[in-house]
Amino acid sequence: MYNDEKNLYHYTYRRDGAEPTFGESLHTPGGQPGSQGPELEGKPVKKNRLGLKITALALSCALLGGAAGGGAVWAAGRLGGGGNESEISVSNRPVTQVALRDVDGKTALSDAEVYAANVNSVVSIRTSATAGYNFFGQPVQSASAGSGFVLSKDGYILTNYHVVKNAETVTVTLYSGDEFEARYIGGEEDYDIAVIKVEAEDLQPVTLGDSATLNVGDHVLAIGNPLGELTFSMTGGMVSCVDRAINVDGTPFNMIQTDTSINPGNSGGPLFNQYGEVVGIVSAKYSQSSGGTTVEGLGFAIPMNDVFSMVKDIMTNGYVTNRAWLGITPQTMNESWAAQFSYDQKTGVFVCSVEAGSAAEKAGLKMGDVIVKVDDTEIKTVEDLNLAKKKYSAGDAAKLEVYRPDGNVTLDLTWDAAPRDEQAQQQDQPARQAPDGGNGGYDNRDGGYYSDPFDMFRYFFG
Repeated sequence: MYNDEKNLYHYTYRRDGAEPTFGESLHTPGGQPGSQGPELEGKPVKKNRLGLKITALALSCALLGGAAGGGAVWAAGRLGGGGNESEISVSNRPVTQVALRDVDGKTALSDAEVYAANVNSVVSIRTSATAGYNFFGQPVQSASAGSGFVLSKDGYILTNYHVVKNAETVTVTLYSGDEFEARYIGGEEDYDIAVIKVEAEDLQPVTLGDSATLNVGDHVLAIGNPLGELTFSMTGGMVSCVDRAINVDGTPFNMIQTDTSINPGNSGGPLFNQYGEVVGIVSAKYSQSSGGTTVEGLGFAIPMNDVFSMVKDIMTNGYVTNRAWLGITPQTMNESWAAQFSYDQKTGVFVCSVEAGSAAEKAGLKMGDVIVKVDDTEIKTVEDLNLAKKKYSAGDAAKLEVYRPDGNVTLDLTWDAAPRDEQAQQQDQPARQAPDGGNGGYDNRDGGYYSDPFDMFRYFFG
């Protein structure tokens, strides 16, 4: 082996500091004389110090990040080549100009075009609320962040209910940097949607798309405010599943599943299809499985079709006027209850009470019935019933399959509208809990718990 200016790993220095020549002999690590180098003219080797420095930089960058290291290595590989001059190849490709296209629902757009067409319609949301009081009785403020998107030129904005729930102040920031104080118009907690409004004119609204047209594998994009700091960031991925049933804090949802990167602060932001239309509202992600395993690529968005009519209703009336209402106090059926009441049916929704004049009473539901199916949807738990109910509006018809000890019956149901006072209570107050923290509480709404144990006693034993 011999010295070669291209062979950096075997470049050898003399102890006296002089440059070795090609004609000098080298020694093996064991101290024995090695073979003589080739008989070449004995000129000192000129080290390419720039090459050494860039190579060192490449190694350093590779430890910090693969992309940076790769770029440095590319540059180093273009150095040298002839004489004593070093050259770096630089691309002369012109800057890409992103066309500002209209969203027409027919023309597929590039990712850059989707961003350019919609970034002015996305907003960053900051909220503040009183979290408690310190030792001196002074209020302690808490802050949170989320995202949203513009629905109308005059300032209506859609976001998640959980982004603005219990907020005392809501501040909206546009891509231009303009800030506005927003007021809460209304929301629907069971669907995790809320409408807020800013006093502004000539805002740029998004174009809403048909979420029913999504297929697994379709490309989707999200623009939002991850971590509350990285404002107006865009991430991309694909639709992993449509109509995915998930449970968020005890509330069932029908969701679009996507591997698009979603983080805290993205909540309430838009999910776009490849045509630049909003097909979903980014709402949740799994960061950890029930077994404690860290997971990635499991994000969820509320399908736009599921909430479109509700959003218009909130903008007009301040609440959802046509949310389907049954008028019962439900309880998930289980083996313990089945044994206690000598029922053969061990799953479904047990009807603990029926409100007078409600849709349930009009359909013929009775205390002690067990709802096992709504149309073609099998019902095993209260969560199943609540999820099935989300598919209907007030006035819609449905068939209930009901278990009774003396035989199953099928009832014709016309859904009622949820009472206004119930909706106001849901929006303005925290969810009521049973005093003992379990079933058997005092919440008397659909999806709540049984309220009066003496009614049950009288039904079975009175």
